[in-house]
Amino acid sequence: QREFTQKKTFTSWINSILAKHTPPSVISDLYTDIQQGHLLLDLLEVLSGQHLPREKGFNTFQCRSNIENALTFLKSRSVKLINIHVADIIEGKPSIVLGLIWTIIFHFHIEELARTLACTYNQPSLDCSSAVDSSPKASRSAKKSAKIKERWKISATKALLLWAKEQCSLHGSINVTDFKSSWRSGLPFLAIIQTLRPGLVDLEKAKARSNKENLKEAFRIAELELNIPRLLEPEDVDIMNPDEKSIMTYVAQFLQYSRNLHESEEDMQEKIREAVSWLAAQEKKLAELLIDTENATYYQKYKEMMSFMEAFNQEKKTFLHVLSSKRSEAELSEGQQQMREEWDKLISQINEWKAKLDQMLPSPLDSIEAWLQEVEHLQAEDLPDLQDPFKAMFVFREIIVIFKGLMDCFDSHLDTLQSFKNEDEKNMPLVLPEKLEEMKRRL
Repeated sequence: QREFTQKKTFTSWINSILAKHTPPSVISDLYTDIQQGHLLLDLLEVLSGQHLPREKGFNTFQCRSNIENALTFLKSRSVKLINIHVADIIEGKPSIVLGLIWTIIFHFHIEELARTLACTYNQPSLDCSSAVDSSPKASRSAKKSAKIKERWKISATKALLLWAKEQCSLHGSINVTDFKSSWRSGLPFLAIIQTLRPGLVDLEKAKARSNKENLKEAFRIAELELNIPRLLEPEDVDIMNPDEKSIMTYVAQFLQYSRNLHESEEDMQEKIREAVSWLAAQEKKLAELLIDTENATYYQKYKEMMSFMEAFNQEKKTFLHVLSSKRSEAELSEGQQQMREEWDKLISQINEWKAKLDQMLPSPLDSIEAWLQEVEHLQAEDLPDLQDPFKAMFVFREIIVIFKGLMDCFDSHLDTLQSFKNEDEKNMPLVLPEKLEEMKRRL
């Protein structure tokens, strides 16, 4: 069972990494696909950001050479390979292959992530000079270095566990003491999600649900909302003694998400400040435009509005990724809330301006515009959700009667619009041709 879970989890993790390779590659069967060495090199290239030497063919010699290149690279990165030999990998021995992949996961994924936490939790890290003997004599000693490395390996696991405990401690009695049965209820996963993205989880409801339901919900939310690959299934965790390495691999992805969140937060805040500044400039520009065109003809007013909207929509593209945030009010930072308020305010002013211009249309276009808006509003309106079928039918019939009444005017409005003479006594256009075309399309 443990070997089956590890194979499945490690394969999913590898494929999430290989998707970033150029070109992307995929593993179907871990034990057989790794034998050629190409996918192993692809994996290490993505994780290290380096281009590694390889043989392009697939004969026995070339496969052996590729695996040797991979192991040589790992040794150059001070990765300890215990009882991992080329021949065993070529044979696809499950215990050896799983051991190699776990070593890679621990070094490139868990250890690298936990390194950023080590000083926080006072664990002996290679980066925390106060935690180790950093004298010249000690640094020259390979034996001492190996001991430090081993201490760090232990502390990387501990740092990840302490991070998980910290996320869960914010939500009452949810406690984790290991990477095994502590996760069986699914509540720790949900608690971490709630800490990272408040509002996505209802922990009170979760406490009344079964383990499998909570695990299923946690994995679903993590995949859809946090873009965390689904490495586990509920049945992998809701057992007496779940696999520690599989759970560690999955939990480390939440730490990766947290790290990315903090790293990008400063950039995001700067973009939000720029967006707020741009919105304020647009609001000022609109106010000045309304004053400047106060005594202008309808044609000039509408032309200015078209020009403003064209520039507005073009400039808006720069800020679209921050303006179109789908986060709920509870998730928004102070800057995001201010940005959303400024955006809503500006859009409201633009819509108000458009509505006033529509009311100012020369006769008989003003009445056609009003009629168009009434029909469009009726079409867009949702039918009331009524449980009583007789009442629902009555309401529906009322709407049909109103709609039919409005549609009685359709032909005459269409004739009027098509025969409208778009010029004043000085042979100047009354309405911008684009506005007339827009009304015809809507009809």
